[in-house]
Amino acid sequence: MLFKDSSYSVSFLVQAIDLGQIALPDIQRPFVWQATKVRSLFDSMYKGFPVGFLLFWETDADPGARQIGTGKAIPRYLIVDGQQRLTSLYTVMQGKEVLREDYSTTRIRIAFRPADETFAVTDAAVEKDPEFIPDISTLWTAGNFLQIVREFLDRLSAKRSLDQTESDRLAGNLGKLHGMDGYIFKVMELSSNVDEEQVAEVFVRINSEGVTLNQADFILTLMSVFWEKGRRELEDFSRFSKAPTPNTASPFNWYIQPQPPQMLRVTVALAFRRAVLKNVYTLLRGRDLESGNQSPQGREAQFARLEEAQAHVLNLTNWHEFLLCLERAGFRSSKMISSDNAILFTYAMWLFGKVHYGVPIPRLREVIALWFFMTHTTSRYSGSFETQAERDFALLDGIDPGDADGFCEALDSLINNTLTNDFWTITLPNGLATSASKSPALMAYIAALNILDAPALLSHIRVRTRLDPAVIAKRGIERHHLFPRKHLRGTLQITDTSKINQIANMALVEWHTNIAISDKAPSEYWPQEIAEANLPSNELARHTYLHALPENWHEMDYQSFLAARRHQMAQVTRDAFMLLRDPSYHPEYPAPGKLEATPKPSGVFGVKMSDLIELGLLDVGATLIDYERGTGATAVVTSEGRIELDGKVFDTPSGAACAALDVKNCNGWEFWYATTPEGELKLLADFREEFAQHTAQPEPSD
Repeated sequence: MLFKDSSYSVSFLVQAIDLGQIALPDIQRPFVWQATKVRSLFDSMYKGFPVGFLLFWETDADPGARQIGTGKAIPRYLIVDGQQRLTSLYTVMQGKEVLREDYSTTRIRIAFRPADETFAVTDAAVEKDPEFIPDISTLWTAGNFLQIVREFLDRLSAKRSLDQTESDRLAGNLGKLHGMDGYIFKVMELSSNVDEEQVAEVFVRINSEGVTLNQADFILTLMSVFWEKGRRELEDFSRFSKAPTPNTASPFNWYIQPQPPQMLRVTVALAFRRAVLKNVYTLLRGRDLESGNQSPQGREAQFARLEEAQAHVLNLTNWHEFLLCLERAGFRSSKMISSDNAILFTYAMWLFGKVHYGVPIPRLREVIALWFFMTHTTSRYSGSFETQAERDFALLDGIDPGDADGFCEALDSLINNTLTNDFWTITLPNGLATSASKSPALMAYIAALNILDAPALLSHIRVRTRLDPAVIAKRGIERHHLFPRKHLRGTLQITDTSKINQIANMALVEWHTNIAISDKAPSEYWPQEIAEANLPSNELARHTYLHALPENWHEMDYQSFLAARRHQMAQVTRDAFMLLRDPSYHPEYPAPGKLEATPKPSGVFGVKMSDLIELGLLDVGATLIDYERGTGATAVVTSEGRIELDGKVFDTPSGAACAALDVKNCNGWEFWYATTPEGELKLLADFREEFAQHTAQPEPSD
């Protein structure tokens, strides 16, 4: 049989979790339920309703076996389905904190009103209301249930009179709630002989949330059982990568906020030179891939390799030294990254070079910068990325440990074989024939501008200094249509947005130049801009070269211009890559600035989107876009003055902007642009300022 049926009370399950006999949580980490769902669970159980069965998976650990590096016993069961319910019961009945998706910890406090047997999520109003037990955890953790009942009745009687009948009824309802620890759960226990593919299939078939399990989930589960410390280290690394930690080193960076499964991939690569996680799971179970034999000794040996590799992967010196390779390659922040896999597997290559082949850091930085530029530009690790990564790892087969030259030559050879003349003259120009804002081809060109220390078009401001990852400026360098949108739509009758927003129609300019160009034809504005910039002829030539402007481009027809500019953008990118190959190339990037809140204009506090609609400054159904940050986010203003983004409705511009940027705090008024009745784009903050100025005007006198 694959499974057996069992029945356990809530008190038994909570105690088993406390003793470590049941591993919680494991496969579906972290806790994702909202407090309202926890409230509903307790309400259903209180009323005696069924709340579903649980699915456990028996571990194959020997009785009495201990985790790596600790004295803790290995759990008997893993939770496959039911983690959220058991976490809810455990955290409430034990008064414990839970780990959220952002790796913060929080208490879930559920209240109960005995008078009408109502559950509620505790808030300030509930806290002050004597009708409620504000935190039902005390019923099981205080140690004296009768004392809790007496204190509640005394507190309530101080507000209103209670007769004996009502007091008995209220006490009875509290007793019914306290007795919920006897609620019986049906449990299916999968045998330890069931493999991970069968477990995943069972999980998918019975799970109503449509959640699927992957190989990383199972490896992290094994780590929870046999090496919990290692899994905690992965989670801590991920948590601390999300924001700077004052006065101490941390994995925080401007390129990636990795999740535990992502860093696990790097560890697995370094430990076993594998990217296909299925085989790694089998190894960590202690099974020999050839003979099929499984043993505790084999498991311990493989976990020892994993532990050694993870120490290198999570080493902060290694991590930040590696990230300097990305900066050398011209990439300044996550805004320029279209593939996290390119970062992760390039980090694995960096670690191979340092740990296994002893490549000196300066030389390693050079070769890995080239490798990252190549992998990111060619989307090497998209699609069947695991297979591709293992092919790349196989390049190192036969190179003796410590052979730094052999390692560098192997990578350099593959780079040369990938970035051929045909790539630069055919593949890359074709890749630029898109309007995707995060196209790898476009990011390669912008990286090239950083490598070449290019100025913004017709400006003295350098691109690399204005692409500061730490500063979200209200105004700065912007991507501007060389053939303006209004000109294309009106004069040239080109209405296809994908053609209007072609990468080859975009150039990096300063914001005041962007405004000045407006919707004029290139033949009209370009001579004026050249005259106003007043650049020496050699410097003007450098600007037109770096920004890939064909000769007399402003007189060309639009399609011919796009084709010619794509080839010149590819040539600039190639030239930058050649400079990147030069060992004497040492770029100097300004240190990222400190994040500063954009000051709010005076007189705008309390202004709402609905106010803008009421005054006629903004229309219901108006489209809001991210014009500066590169997320590609588009939202719509609803009739209630709220913002709908990707099917979700937000009460404020900042709420929608934070969702688009995937951050906690941001200023949505400085993020969203809307179209004016004249067809121009304008910040919501400017609409708000206009509202404030209008309402501040004195009423006309009689």
